[in-house]
Parts: sequence; structure tokens; C-alpha cells
Amino acid sequence: MEDLKRENSCNGDCSHCGEECDTNGATVTLTLDDDTVVECAVLTVFPAGGKEYIALLPLDENGENQSGDVYLYRFYEDDENGPTLENILDDDEYEIAADAFDEMLDQAEFDEAE
Repeated sequence: MEDLKRENSCNGDCSHCGEECDTNGATVTLTLDDDTVVECAVLTVFPAGGKEYIALLPLDENGENQSGDVYLYRFYEDDENGPTLENILDDDEYEIAADAFDEMLDQAEFDEAE
């Protein structure tokens, strides 16, 4: 479903480094259900409802996001400690993840205003 490429030293497991996750330069290539391939910038990996999620910003061929869309996926490491993404199929789970992401954005905006 995805190919996680990183252009920095982050391995995707924020619990190992003990620091705030630095996702600058990290991208994910998604193949959607209709076989469309979309390159996405990794915005953040965040916890919500006892699980981890990832927020992705879809990019056009120029590396920009014109739509303002953000994709949310469940995030975990597989048995080989590789990052894995899963679709969020449950509406309640999606609301939990989306609310947590919105709260993070609100907090970042508040911190910036101070």
C-alpha cells in the first residue's frame, strides 16, 4: 500500500529517540484503490485513542498541495520494525484520530501566537 522514504535519519519510531518527531523530508508514496499513485509529505505521527496515526499531505507533481487535503492513516511498525500504514475504516476511530490531529493544529497555532 505504501512506500515510506525518508531523507533524514528518523526511522519512524519516535519512542526510540525520545525527542519530538522530526518528519522534515519524509515522504510516503501511496497507491490508492483506483491505482492512482500519490506522493505525500509526512506531517506528523501522533497518538490518539491508544493507537498511533500519521497525517500525510498529498503533493502534486510540483511538490505542492493545492487542495488543503490531509490524509490520516493508522500507523505502526511491522515485525521487521518497518513503518506500516492502514486505512481507518471505522467512522468512530476516524473521528478520534481527526479530533486529535485538529487539537494538535490548534495547539500549534496557539503556541505560535504567544
